[in-house]
Amino acid sequence: MRLIGPDGGQLGVVPIQKALEIANQHELDLVEVAASAVPPVCRIIDFSKFKYDQEKKEREAKKHQKQGRLKEIRLKPNIDDHDYETKVKQAVTFLKKKDKVKINLFFRGRQMEHLDLGRKVLDKFIIDTQGDGQVEKEPALEGRIMSFVIAPK
Repeated sequence: MRLIGPDGGQLGVVPIQKALEIANQHELDLVEVAASAVPPVCRIIDFSKFKYDQEKKEREAKKHQKQGRLKEIRLKPNIDDHDYETKVKQAVTFLKKKDKVKINLFFRGRQMEHLDLGRKVLDKFIIDTQGDGQVEKEPALEGRIMSFVIAPK
């Protein structure tokens, strides 16, 4: 196997027994780095320190990720113009903050017979928020709720 020493220098191609002896002399671990290489590559390192450093890098990378939040906005098919404009403004502010927005349109009682009115409201909502977001999930009816998701651009 090809051996890399504790200082990172190449020690050449050595048998497994000699590599284990060198690792024991340095009181470190013999770790296989590339098993598919010919000959396989092993390294003499402190494995617990190596594992700790890897976990530390992962935690640091996780810190810098933005958690994508999902905001919800509730509508009804017979919404008034001003209320509708307020909901659109609210959705646009969420999209500018890089949050996804789920639009739920609730049907009550006999409104279920006029699904086309609800669909018109949702289509208008999609057109009004097109500048700041894009539809991620198309409008779909689930029970008495028609909903869709808008993701920020």
